Amino acid sequence: MSAVAPILAIDRLRIEYPLADGGVLTAVEGATLSIAPGEIHALVGESGAGKTTIGNAVLGLLEKPGRIASGTIALDGQPFDPQKPGAVRLGRDIGAVFQDPMTSLNPLFTIESQIVETLRAHLPLDRAAARARALDLLRAVGIPEPERRLSAYPHQLSGGQRQRVVIACALACEPRLLVADEPTTALDVSIQAQILDLLRGLADERGIGILLVTHNMGVVAQIADTVTIMHRGHIVESGPVAQVLRHPQADYAKALIGAVPRIDIRLDRFPMLDGANQTEAGAARDQLRAKALAAGDPSSGRDVPLLSVDNLSVDY
Repeated sequence: MSAVAPILAIDRLRIEYPLADGGVLTAVEGATLSIAPGEIHALVGESGAGKTTIGNAVLGLLEKPGRIASGTIALDGQPFDPQKPGAVRLGRDIGAVFQDPMTSLNPLFTIESQIVETLRAHLPLDRAAARARALDLLRAVGIPEPERRLSAYPHQLSGGQRQRVVIACALACEPRLLVADEPTTALDVSIQAQILDLLRGLADERGIGILLVTHNMGVVAQIADTVTIMHRGHIVESGPVAQVLRHPQADYAKALIGAVPRIDIRLDRFPMLDGANQTEAGAARDQLRAKALAAGDPSSGRDVPLLSVDNLSVDY
């Protein structure tokens, strides 16, 4: 795939979050990767590695005060600044599929309304043409009885069907790139396999490039072409899936892959690198506890809640 011009090219990307004390937290440091047409590129790492931060940066969804401090992101060879309004047309240039379909679908509107709205926001279609296109999309993602499902509300569909609808919305305007952030984590294993097969088929048949953000090495082995492993904001290893999974070079990559349970080997302990993460987590807990005590009565020795919710009601 290296001979084909990449759909997405990220070069030495650095993402920072300013701290209240004047310092800077570097969430991503020097990340470089590319995605060719029809390629599924998996971005892997444990929580806090920076993989979702990269996905959000590509989508233009990096929340302030986070900022891209240096590096470039290019789509079809054209560099763009996702921090500038209108630089990327989410839905038209890049599609997105997130972990929980219920956070992407509005419970108050039918499936037809939501897909048609996406289509008409980006394409010059009247309502009849948009509805016909919505039917085609539901068929393409394997929704049974698409005519009946169009008039359904999200809560009337199963979890797998809702995620297929989200994928249909993401594909509505035929973007060249799809960012899928943990697209199957909220689904059971059998439905997860169906969604992964769907993503693989879309990449093969339509030539869509897919940035797959995941922590699941099984998912990587099943459908990805390339894998990039991140640790504490840095890329520690990247390459073809078979090569990285069978012959990892970086110590962290070996530990991460070695932590995947196997039926043929029983380990007394999972491989560990060092206690850096535990030390940092402990320090963070100590800081939060100190702030909570300072806000209340330090002499009492009792923690004061950082957030308190009392008698909350939510209506639709």
